[in-house]
Amino acid sequence: MTEDAEAKRKTERGKIIPDPSLKGTMKAIAGADHDEWNLRQADLVLTALPGKRDDEANTGILSGMVDMKPADPIEGILIGQIIAANEAALKMYRLAWLNSVEYFEAHTKYLQLADKASRTVALLSERLDQHRGRWQQQIIVKHVTVNADHAVVTDQIVSGEANNAALLTSGTEKPMESLEPSHNEVVPVTAEGQTK
Repeated sequence: MTEDAEAKRKTERGKIIPDPSLKGTMKAIAGADHDEWNLRQADLVLTALPGKRDDEANTGILSGMVDMKPADPIEGILIGQIIAANEAALKMYRLAWLNSVEYFEAHTKYLQLADKASRTVALLSERLDQHRGRWQQQIIVKHVTVNADHAVVTDQIVSGEANNAALLTSGTEKPMESLEPSHNEVVPVTAEGQTK
């Protein structure tokens, strides 16, 4: 960016105004409408990963971010953290197996660190699913009553977002049918306690 363009972006108070020419053409990387954020997030992820990388490795990392399809900046942040935590976990596993014979304590410490990083990946993945609305909680309460005629009466109450089949199937071609709970279903029971 030239000095003139940089000067135009600043106000009298020294605040930076986003460049209007950068209008989210790189939104697929980090989910923002402004490419300053997307480029910054991509740079943060690439510099957070250990070791030297060439352009091919950087392209692979950014391709992974694009494949995870961040819809907004929050998803971009979570995806970047998932990539960094996954890289850390795999590096710790590699170091654990390099030190498995000579240094037992180092081996076990690396495995512990790899396990922590793997749990972090799982937690961040759950948070990403929660943010995307795929992780819906459903509570089922069942009441069973046996009356004098030895008939079992069951009530089932379902609460939560179970009726939105598109969210529950999360990516399958045909959504799962929504089943309405049956109320007061009578099941005859014999004297031995078995159903007919």
